[in-house]
Amino acid sequence: MSAQTFIDWTEANQRYLVALLGEIKAEMRIHLQQGDNDNFKNDLLAAKKHVERIEAELPAPASINELCRILNLSSFERKIILICAGVELDEELGQLVLGFTQTSVLPTFRLALHIFTDAHWSAFSPVSPLRYWRLIELNPRDLMANSPFKIDEQILHYLTGVNYVDERLIELLEMVENEEDLVPSQQTLANHITSVCSQSNEITQLIQLVGSESADKRAIAKAAASKMGLQLYSVNANTLPAAKSLNEFIRLWNRESALNEFALFIDCFESDLTDRTTMQSVTSIAENVQSLAFISTVSASLNLKRQQMVLNVNKPTAKEQLMLWQSQLRPELNYTEIDLTRLVSQFNMSAKNIRLAATEASKHHSQNGHSVINGKNIWNICCAETRPQINELAERVIPVAKWDDLIIPQAQKEILKEIAIHVQHRNTVYDDWGFAAVSSRGLGISVLFYGESGTGKTMASEVLANELQLDLYRIDLSQVVNKYIGETEKNLKRIFDAAEDGGSILLFDEADALFGRRSEVKDSHDRYGNIEVSYLLQRMESYRGLAILTTNMKSALDNAFLRRLRFVVQFPFPDTSQRIEIWKRVFPDKTPTRDLDLEKLARLNVAGGNIKNIAMNASFMAAHDGQPVQMGHISRAARGEYSKLEKMLSGSEINYW
Repeated sequence: MSAQTFIDWTEANQRYLVALLGEIKAEMRIHLQQGDNDNFKNDLLAAKKHVERIEAELPAPASINELCRILNLSSFERKIILICAGVELDEELGQLVLGFTQTSVLPTFRLALHIFTDAHWSAFSPVSPLRYWRLIELNPRDLMANSPFKIDEQILHYLTGVNYVDERLIELLEMVENEEDLVPSQQTLANHITSVCSQSNEITQLIQLVGSESADKRAIAKAAASKMGLQLYSVNANTLPAAKSLNEFIRLWNRESALNEFALFIDCFESDLTDRTTMQSVTSIAENVQSLAFISTVSASLNLKRQQMVLNVNKPTAKEQLMLWQSQLRPELNYTEIDLTRLVSQFNMSAKNIRLAATEASKHHSQNGHSVINGKNIWNICCAETRPQINELAERVIPVAKWDDLIIPQAQKEILKEIAIHVQHRNTVYDDWGFAAVSSRGLGISVLFYGESGTGKTMASEVLANELQLDLYRIDLSQVVNKYIGETEKNLKRIFDAAEDGGSILLFDEADALFGRRSEVKDSHDRYGNIEVSYLLQRMESYRGLAILTTNMKSALDNAFLRRLRFVVQFPFPDTSQRIEIWKRVFPDKTPTRDLDLEKLARLNVAGGNIKNIAMNASFMAAHDGQPVQMGHISRAARGEYSKLEKMLSGSEINYW
């Protein structure tokens, strides 16, 4: 309806309502016998003809007619609505009511039964449309017949053509505004929804949208609803009221959606559907809402009596993500197609997040004047955009170590470089070359680093993070492993789900506590411990990023577990030549040193981590003495480190200093 047509309809609708009230007044005068009865009958006949004439001029159905059609009101119930509206809008009609009740301008059941020939008592029962749909508000008295009633404010405004969302609903609802254009795969889903709904001959469908990206699901629901001429509103499942209030919410929503062509988006994305109360609320609204309704969930977890359509909503495909980047990034930014291909290969982003990242890149470009945002800057923006929120379960490590800092045998370095190659080119091999289509299992890049403490396992993780320019998270196993059955699995799920989009590197440091030999089943805790290990293996095999496990004791790991890892890298204890290289690099360039004998230092039979501790402690001693670091400082620091390790400093290690 155009703006001018709406104005014309509004004026015609109000004229029609006034004419109907005139008809009601004429009918009331007959039955209240105010004056000559024949004259009043002629007035009623004239009023009816006037109503017919005005109705013929309506450019679209009047509100009162739509109300009666949609809610199936009888002619008597229609008159009840009109007399209630009349006392609000027409002072003369109010005076007629007052003349009968003697106490109030509000009509009563007794009045309605007296003046309307088509009256029926069932119109006032609690299950009648008038009361079920809350069209009238009853003020109970001792006698039901003497109880006054008035029209619901929302319905009064609806009759006059003033339309808005009921204030009893609006606190819980959010209007879904126009979303961005959908990518082709998502548009196909939206078209499928509208096709199914149109074939059913009624817009009373329940559609569960399953996926990890709430914004994409809202956009699909919005597109489908708009195509059917419906305005979409969203309600957060966490804010749904308790049982009695929820029933009232559902009833009012069903009334409003029927009268105004609304659709509902029930957002369960952040809801715990394992919670009984939350699940009961979601189930209740899903099974009783009578409009087109969408339920947004992470997994298909709703077992409903009502028939529903379940659709999986995935993020845009790799080609669609590339298309989005190409369309969203400003052409003056300094990036190449190779940069965009790398972004799509690493980051699995929603359409909304790609648009946000592109906007962020453009903002920095405009703020920095002549400086140009390049591919590396955009990469870093994507890292920030997809950074997982798992601070209580993991520590983000800022990687500083590089390849030259890592002193391990060349064979091990080559394996680490091969790991990096797998991460960098997984999209080419999995998607373009078809490996992912053959099997979805075993596509995760899972790695085990094993060796004594201090041999470089954590540093190697930093080196890979630096090489790949990815976030590195060290998992705090004391926070992940929980004594309560099921909680460890929930924690692991949170970690993997949160890290999935950006493919962050996950480092399970000293993982023996969780990944030891699967025990014989002696009780329920042993049984569930084995389930946790199986769950971990499943997630590692499907995780699109790199998951690294470190252990000091490879022998403690189950062989079945080891077979499912992509790479196993040993970090041997450093020999003398490797310890010389470590001592060469352990002191920063700014640290003053004097007369350090690297060959003598390399006789200290300790790993790289211990060498770093000795060097730092010796530096503090030298700083206290106001001198450069010398062999004496290192000797004292070495004795302290050996004492911490509960080792004896042998003569062959220290005698020649």
